[in-house]
Parts: sequence; C-alpha cells; structure tokens
Amino acid sequence: MIEVKLHDVGEGMTEGEIANYLVQVGDRVTIDQPVVEVSTDKMVAELPAPVSGIVTDLVIPVGQTVSVGTVLLLIEANDSETAVTVETPKQTTRIDVQPPVIPPPPAFSSGNRRVLATPYTRKIAREHGIDLEQVPPSDPSGRVTEEDVRRFLDTRVVVEETPAVEPLSPSSVAPAETIPFRGIRKQIAKKMTQSLFTIPHVTHFEEVDMTRLLALREELKAAGKPISVNAFFIKALIVALKDFPVFNAKLDETNEQIILEQQYHIGVATETTDGLIVPVVRDADKLTMQQLHTRVAELSARAKTGDLRAADLKPSTFTMSNVGPLGSTGATPIINYPETALIAFHKTKKRVCVDDHDQIVIRSMMNLSMSFDHRVADGATAVAFTNRFAGLIEHPTTLLMELI
Repeated sequence: MIEVKLHDVGEGMTEGEIANYLVQVGDRVTIDQPVVEVSTDKMVAELPAPVSGIVTDLVIPVGQTVSVGTVLLLIEANDSETAVTVETPKQTTRIDVQPPVIPPPPAFSSGNRRVLATPYTRKIAREHGIDLEQVPPSDPSGRVTEEDVRRFLDTRVVVEETPAVEPLSPSSVAPAETIPFRGIRKQIAKKMTQSLFTIPHVTHFEEVDMTRLLALREELKAAGKPISVNAFFIKALIVALKDFPVFNAKLDETNEQIILEQQYHIGVATETTDGLIVPVVRDADKLTMQQLHTRVAELSARAKTGDLRAADLKPSTFTMSNVGPLGSTGATPIINYPETALIAFHKTKKRVCVDDHDQIVIRSMMNLSMSFDHRVADGATAVAFTNRFAGLIEHPTTLLMELI
C-alpha cells in the first residue's frame, strides 16, 4: 500500500488545507496523475500519484488543515502492470502491458480521464455540479477555461425547466446565506492575524505628484514603448530601499538581530476571485524597466487565472499594493509577515495645488500609505523613506539617473 503524503509545494510551507480530491475510492490512477488539491496561504497546488494503482482510502476529509508529512490517501500499487523488454542486435523494443481500461461511469467526478483545467476553473465547476468531462473546450490544446464552464452553465440553465416554487407565506423568513470559510480565504485570515498580533503596526501617509511621471509614460507610449506605473514604482522602491535597508529586512527575535536582505524580491499584491495573492518579482533590481513591465503583467494574469507556480510565490523581501485603480483614497495596510514594511498606492486624481511660485495649478496627485514595524524603525525613518520615493516619482529624470 502506497501512502500519498502532503509535501512542501512551496518554500517554507508547513501546512495546507485539503481543498478537493480529484479521485474517489476505487478509481484507477496512473503515475503522476493529479489526485488531490491542497490550498496553502498563497496558492492551490495539485499533488500527483507516485505510482499507478487503485485508490483504496481518502484519509483526510476535505476542508481539514494538516501539517507537511501527513498521509492524505492510500493507493494499492498495480502489480499487474509489467514491462517486457526484447533486445535485438540492432535495437531495443519496449512493450508495455497495461491492465484493461475500465470505462468511467456516467456519474460526476469519474476521475479516469484527466481534464486540463486550472484549480479555479475546477472550483467553479464543483460549485455548480458540472462534470468537466462534459464541457467542450474552446482552447486548441484541450484546456477547459472558466469561460467554457460558464458558457456550458448558461446553456444548461436555458434547457432545464425551472422547478415550481411554492409562494412564501408572509411569516416565512429566508435562511441566512453562508460562504465557506476555507481554502485561500482561510489561509489569508491566518496570515493577517499572525501579522497584526505579532507586529506593532504604524502607518504613515504621504501624497505624491504624479504629473511628470504620467507625462513621461505618455511619451514612451507614443514611441511604442509602453511602461506600466508599477514598473516605475518598483524601480523607485529599490533605490529607496538601498538607501534605507531597514525596510528590506526581517526581525529575528530569537537571535536578537535585524537581518538586512541583500536581494530585492518585490511582492505585488494582486486581487483575485479567491482572495489576495502576492506573486513575487524576484531579483527586481536586476531587471530593466521593460522587463519589470512584462514580468508584473505576466504574474498578474497568471494570478487571476490560478496558474501561478510555486516559484512565483516564494517569499518576498518587500511588498507593494497598487489599489488606486479600484478607487481607494487611503488605507492602513497590514504588513506581509515577516517583512518590516508594506506600501500601498491609492487613487491618482487631479487637484488644485499651489506650486513653488505661489501659482495655482492643477496637478495629478496620488496618496500613499506605508505601514512599518515599529520594533525595527521609527516614524522619522519612514518619512525619510517615503520622501526619497516621492522625489524619484515626482522627478522621473532623477530616477533615470539612478539607473545609469
């Protein structure tokens, strides 16, 4: 009997929640076939079968959180699978003898044919009781997408008859609606609670004049070189972090020391339908502005479709959150533990201002908020850090000079 255990699917992972089994007891599986989805604080990962055989037991129920090394399910190895090798003087021929294929039953979740789909697409299908094997894929590769599932659901709703509903009596009270508190949402809650109860948060607010930077972006766009605001933010942050390394650090309370990180791995908080995910731009200081633009766009797209890899979610050294496009004007963000600070960028809008010559002008102004760990830094240092960042953004030519 082969035990399938929870292993570390990401750097530093210690536990995970059983999100969904992709097989049932009695199902025949092949080696490397995904058999269970595990939700961590950052992603949903699929664990493969280590051998071919028959699933004999699902040990841990769905929704339960277990530590790394816990046995999740049992597989009886298929002894009838044999491989006969016939050698001739010129070549070697390998003949695989496989057991007869058992046709899948018509019921939902047969598990015998592997459908290509992201964990998020599978989640939508499960919530609506849809068998992914019945959904026609629009992608030439055969991958079933979220749009395919929703199209299939719309078609099913049209052809199904609406059941008769008895009218509610005046005294009837509809039951409260519930949302499952598990998976990524539960892991986010645990991480935020750990951060808030461990780190004494202080939030500093500042405003930044974006006028010149936005004008530069338009010039680059007209020249066929579009660069996102996030790419400029990351470059300016790296310059400021090198000047104030205490914010690119973590506190080691056990050994009573502040560890100043030598790498610059910038986490970019991204909102998805499953919750807040923080993919990481690794070694951001070594990337050009164009490379940063492309990298952030790729990570954001994969986060929203559930296609992030474990390498995309390795620990960051500093995290930024650009919530301005959503309309935010201010917040008190929670630090991405065990980092020492997090900066959030809010909505940019035109305001009436007074310039250095006492003239009334209209400028594009953005609010930012920076939460920092008051154990390792003080308010004056945080103000100096945001002033350095703001100066680079307000005068982007000086930022370009820092990159030479």
